[in-house]
This record gives sequence, structure tokens and C-alpha cells, in this order.
Amino acid sequence: MAHKISDLCTACGTCISECPLEAISEGDIYKIDPDVCSDCGTCADVCPSGAIGPE
Repeated sequence: MAHKISDLCTACGTCISECPLEAISEGDIYKIDPDVCSDCGTCADVCPSGAIGPE
């Protein structure tokens, strides 16, 4: 199951540099492509606002 970014996202960019599969795209609120995400959880571990969790 892929992770999802909630509206708590501040678009700080921390998660993008940590994603090993480049599954995260930029925007006002970042988004994770569920077809690419391997559910490793690295993005959730580094998110300072706690905006990322299991879908």
C-alpha cells in the first residue's frame, strides 16, 4: 500500500530528496504516485510536519 501526503504538507521538500524511487512530485501540497511508491516509509520518517502516512 502506498503512502499519502495530507494537507498538513508545508511543501518543504524534505521528502523528495529522501524518496529512493522518485515517487513524489512537487506542488502546493506534494503528491506521491501510488503506482511508483514501494511503501518503504522513508518519506514519512523524515517529514517534519507529520503529513505522510499509509494510504
